[in-house]
Amino acid sequence: MLKSTMQDDYPLTIGPLFAHGRTVHSASKVITFTGDGYTESTFAEVAARADKLAAALTALGIDAGDRVGTFMWNNQTHLEAYLAIPCMGAVLHTLNIRLFPEQLAYVINHAQDKVIIVDASIAPLLARVRHELTTVQHIIVKGEGDTSGLGEGLLDYDTLLAEAPSGFVYPEVDEKSGMAMCYTSGTTGNPKGVMYSHRSTYMHSVMVTSTANIALSEVDRMLVIVPMFHANAWGVPYAAWMIGADLIFPQQFLQAAPLARIIADQRPTLTGAVPTVLNDLLHNAPDSDMSSFRLVMCGGSAVPRGLIEGFQNQFGVPIVQGWGMTETSPVCAIGHPPKDMAGLDETSWRVKTGRIIPGVELRITDDAGAVVPWDGESLGEIEVRGSWITASYYLVDDPDKFHDGWLRTGDVASVMPNGYVMISDRAKDVIKSGGEWVSSVDLENTLMGHPAILECAVIGVPDDRWDERPMACVVLKPGATASPEELKAWLGERTAKWWVPERWSFIAEVPKTSVGKFDKKVLRARNAAGELQIDTVD
Repeated sequence: MLKSTMQDDYPLTIGPLFAHGRTVHSASKVITFTGDGYTESTFAEVAARADKLAAALTALGIDAGDRVGTFMWNNQTHLEAYLAIPCMGAVLHTLNIRLFPEQLAYVINHAQDKVIIVDASIAPLLARVRHELTTVQHIIVKGEGDTSGLGEGLLDYDTLLAEAPSGFVYPEVDEKSGMAMCYTSGTTGNPKGVMYSHRSTYMHSVMVTSTANIALSEVDRMLVIVPMFHANAWGVPYAAWMIGADLIFPQQFLQAAPLARIIADQRPTLTGAVPTVLNDLLHNAPDSDMSSFRLVMCGGSAVPRGLIEGFQNQFGVPIVQGWGMTETSPVCAIGHPPKDMAGLDETSWRVKTGRIIPGVELRITDDAGAVVPWDGESLGEIEVRGSWITASYYLVDDPDKFHDGWLRTGDVASVMPNGYVMISDRAKDVIKSGGEWVSSVDLENTLMGHPAILECAVIGVPDDRWDERPMACVVLKPGATASPEELKAWLGERTAKWWVPERWSFIAEVPKTSVGKFDKKVLRARNAAGELQIDTVD
C-alpha cells in the first residue's frame, strides 16, 4: 500500500475551529434577546470571554475529560461554554432543562458532572435535585434570580471571568476524545448518553455549511431556536462560528410574539425549529414580515404538508425538512427538492423525510435483519453509520440498538432509488390492523392539512375484529369546529379508506416530550386509563 504524503495527523478538533472563527471572522456578531432589548458582542469579544472561562474552570480543578454541565437558555454565555469547555480538553454536558427531576438528577450523576453553569432564571428547576447530586463540586450562576435552593458556595459567572487571566493557552487534544455529550430525551427508561468526539463534531460542522445541507455561510444570520441542549442545537453554533455567520439567540422567548419581534428587528436568514414552534408563528403571528429568511429548517418530528404550504403561502418562505436524532449529531437527511422532480411539485418532495447526505450511509432492514432494496416501496427499519454517528452509549450496554456496526434508529421507512427517505412510523408506534400496516405519520400529516385542525396524533388501540385500529387524537384551532363524521369523510377522500379511523378523540393539546416531539406513549396510557373521551363513527 502506498502511503499518503498528506498531513493526515492534523487534528480535526474544536480548537482549530475556534481559532479560525475568532480570527478570520472576528467581526461577526453574537446577539442575545433580553426580552426588552438586545446584547451584542463580536466573535473576538466572545472568544476573549471563552478564554477567561477556560482559565476560571481550570482554577476550579477542571481537567481533561472532566464533565462540565450547562443548565441554560440559548444565549451568549452558553456559546462561551460551548467554545471554552471542549477546547480546554474537558467535556461539555448540555443539560435538558425540561427533563423530569428524577431524569435530570440521573443524567448529572451518570455523567459525573463536576461543575454546572446555570442561568439564574431557571435555578429553581435545578434546585429541585441539588440534594441528589453526588459529584457536583461547584455551581456557577449567570444573572439574577432565585438561587436560594442551590445551597451555599455559589460562584458568580461574571465575577469569575472578571478575575480570570486573559490569553488562555489551550492544550492539544486528541480528535477522537470526547468533547460534548447529550442524553436522549428518555421517553422510555433512563436517558442514554451520547458522547460526541472532536472529530465527529468538526465533520458535522463542515457538512452544515455544505449545499447538501443548509449551506450556512458568512453572509447568513442564524436565529438559534432549537435548544442548545438538544444535539448541540442541531450542530448550528459550531458551524456558524467556523464559517462566520452571525448568531442570534432568543433565550426563553420562544413564543410567537417575541420571535416575530426578533425576526423583524434582526432580519435572520436561517433558522431551525420543531413543528410546534413554527405552527405557533404561522397561526399566532400571521402578519409577521419574514421576508429576510431564505430557508427555515424543521425537524424533531414529521413536518405536515399544511405547515410547509402555510409558510410558503403566508410568508413566502420555504421549509426544508431535516431528519436525525441525538445519536446522529443529529443531521442525516435534508429534504431539498431534487434536480429531477419526476413530475412532482416542490411540496411533495419537501414533505418527505429527506435525502441522505454525504458522510452518512443508510440502509433499511426487515424484521429478520435482512437489507431490503431502495425501491420506494419496501419498508424496513432505518440503520445508519458514518463519521458523526454514535457507535455506543456512554457507560450503557445496549446491543439491541446496534447491528453489525450500524445504529438502529427505530424509524420505519422506505427509500427511493435517489436516496429520498420517507419515514412511515416509529417502530414502537407501528399500527398493525388485520395483519396490514397503517402509517400513523401519514394519517397525522394528512389530517393536519384540514383547515380546522391545529395538531393531530394517531395511536393504535385494541380492536376485537382487527386486533388494532388507528385512533385520531385531534386538537382544533381556536374557534374552529369539526365533527368526527366530517373529518372521517374528508380523510377518506385523501387516503386509503381502510386506514381511516373509526375512533376520534378531541383533546386540548398533544402531549410532547422534552424536545417537542409528540409523546404517543402518554396518549396510549391516557386511553388505557379511560381518560380520553372517544367518539366512534361506524
